Amino acid sequence: MRYQQGRALIKGDKIGLTAPAGPVKSEQLQQAIFAVEELGFKVEVGMTCHEEYGGYLAGPPKQRAHELNWMFANPEIKAIFCLRGGYGSPQLLHLLDYELIARHPKMFVGYSDITALHIAFQQKSNLATIHGPMPASDLILADDFTKTSLLKVLMGDQPLGLINNPNNEEIHSLVPGFATGVLTGGNLSLVTSLLGTPFQIDTKGKLLFLEEIGEEPYKIDRMLTQLALAGKLADAEGIVLGTWTDCESEKYEDGFQVEDLFDKIIAPFGKPTIFNVRAGHCKPALTLPFGVLASIYTEEKRSVIDLKI
Repeated sequence: MRYQQGRALIKGDKIGLTAPAGPVKSEQLQQAIFAVEELGFKVEVGMTCHEEYGGYLAGPPKQRAHELNWMFANPEIKAIFCLRGGYGSPQLLHLLDYELIARHPKMFVGYSDITALHIAFQQKSNLATIHGPMPASDLILADDFTKTSLLKVLMGDQPLGLINNPNNEEIHSLVPGFATGVLTGGNLSLVTSLLGTPFQIDTKGKLLFLEEIGEEPYKIDRMLTQLALAGKLADAEGIVLGTWTDCESEKYEDGFQVEDLFDKIIAPFGKPTIFNVRAGHCKPALTLPFGVLASIYTEEKRSVIDLKI
């Protein structure tokens, strides 16, 4: 299946800024708007960016879903950036108009809690999406590498080719081999939270990308085990492991660390697997297109990830 892609952006295009998950303060919002404008784009600020609901949400679910539908339908808006993550995106999944979104494919950018929307848009609207930095949580203080990686995906109309980590950060091989498939996935907590729902991730024949932040290894063990029991690791053609920020064990001094879990839970499936791809909750950070054909080739002592649209 070939996923629809929003057209490549050009300088001066209008970006829709929306908050499908958590809220921000007004000062942070202004900084986020400036950060997008500094990249060379105009900004249409959604009402959710000004909202706070229950302390941790940027408005009621219906308001946030309506705004997303409206931004996809609005012909003046050429791409949609999620203001930040946090929590709240799964609340919108049953409220979105996936047929409307499929009729108006646009570049859609975010990560972390936005994983729920990535998966839903790919599987319900056949839309390729972008796992990339968000204005309020990332672009305000983004380094040149992060901004360049984002713009290359947003404005490029050619295959990305070889993906390179920031300097001094190597991509490592966990399981050697070659695999090709559509890249999908996102934040591990969100991927597992959708299991058993109509929006659970389909990994059959795909490359599964996973990353996480702030979780103890025993919790990561539980989530990876759940993915394994659900058949999602067995179905995947290959696995791409991003960053696992602040996931060191504090509760168990001599306990398993995250890389131990990769060896114990992921490696036995024998799927070509790479790790330390610098995408996720990290700085600098790679932007990765989801819903596009990708390939990974790994040997025992070196790894390559080659993304092709």
